[in-house]
Amino acid sequence: MDLGAYKKFAKDKLGFEFNDINLLVTALTHRSYVNEHKNTHEHNERLEFLGDAVLELVSSDFLYRNYNEPEGIMTAVRAALVRTESIGAAGHELGYAPLVRMSKGEKMGSERAHDVILADCFEAVIGAIYLDQGYDAARDFIDKHILVKIDTVLEEGSWRDPKSYVQELAQKTDGETPIYRTLKEEGPDHDKIFTVGIYVGDKLKGTGTGHSKQEAQTAAAREGVKKYRATGAK
Repeated sequence: MDLGAYKKFAKDKLGFEFNDINLLVTALTHRSYVNEHKNTHEHNERLEFLGDAVLELVSSDFLYRNYNEPEGIMTAVRAALVRTESIGAAGHELGYAPLVRMSKGEKMGSERAHDVILADCFEAVIGAIYLDQGYDAARDFIDKHILVKIDTVLEEGSWRDPKSYVQELAQKTDGETPIYRTLKEEGPDHDKIFTVGIYVGDKLKGTGTGHSKQEAQTAAAREGVKKYRATGAK
């Protein structure tokens, strides 16, 4: 294990030096790596558990202090900020993917599987920062990489349930209710990928993929929302 790469990442990307660099290494170690390397005994799930709690507290505190909205809306906005896609994207932007330790099998996994692993690592990194540097440092990290996206979440309406929102937009704009059609099913039964299209009348408004039809429909609805909002619909 080259600790130098982790130290460089901490200094260049996080802006500080870890007192215990092994916390960062553990935060970027997937369970599968431990299964393949018997001399490695710790993976990132405990740090992920801790980081998830810190992320929820920081984001909840931020929303409470800055937005006077009902609980339901603030809960939905928080969920949009910290969902897997959001924190996985933040992980990509940070560029720690090459430092993530996982098994050979996981490395050959799908892009979606990698995104989930990156999201889990992001939460684990928060846990590591909290333990090593304290709450304020963890809060600043979350503010810089997650909370900074609040304006985009509110502007795009991504905090709203995509399927309900696209139905509202379709009925308001086109006077029709959207329907979902399964366009493709791929892969073995235990790892099937569905592609679903959302149609308003005979027009395709978006497509989405997922490991279930429900997941694919939600992704398609999200694309449909983007297409409607691009035309000025709200």
